[in-house]
Amino acid sequence: MRALLFDVFGTCVDWRTSMMREAERFGLPPQLAVAWRDEYQPQLETVRSGQRPWVNLDVLHEIGLNRVLRAMDLTLPKADRVELVRGWHRLDPWPDVVAGLTRLKETFIIAPCSNGHIAQSVNLAKFAKLPWDAILGAEIAHAYKPDPRVYRESVYALGLEPDEVCMVAAHRDDLRAAAAVGLQTAFVERFGEDPGPPFDADFVAHDFEELLR
Repeated sequence: MRALLFDVFGTCVDWRTSMMREAERFGLPPQLAVAWRDEYQPQLETVRSGQRPWVNLDVLHEIGLNRVLRAMDLTLPKADRVELVRGWHRLDPWPDVVAGLTRLKETFIIAPCSNGHIAQSVNLAKFAKLPWDAILGAEIAHAYKPDPRVYRESVYALGLEPDEVCMVAAHRDDLRAAAAVGLQTAFVERFGEDPGPPFDADFVAHDFEELLR
């Protein structure tokens, strides 16, 4: 194993608490954050299915936000909606993440394999102090996970073979898709993300410190 690729939303950062805080900053109910996240996969599917051409995650997040605001009978000025979408660029890391990534980086190449686009991933890394060696994922493939192209393009961008890379995620579907293209897998448990028996991964850990061990 030479590199670790990481899912970000939910695995590395606590989007739930962070986006509840962002909603409240704009005078919106905190439960809007969860309803908004429920729009995530349906909006990604519009690109995966070919219904919509490739657009980055800020565009899809804004579409999802507009749908949730209408459903909740809420209004928000355009400038505030743009700024609220940028809340996804400033999410707090889980407590073990920065120290865990820093130590893992001593041995492995580490990079996100996220559905976030490059600008969002860079801004989030700056905000949360995520010490990535590279920014990989959906934008370099112009596809969204679990499309196999996302994993393959991320691996090949590092000049590696799939079996030299491990995908780390708190979501079973993400790991199943990575395993299907030959990556090793590591399941990390995170509150509220994917409860139940762990995916039959190569590695299972409660946090990044345990993953390192």
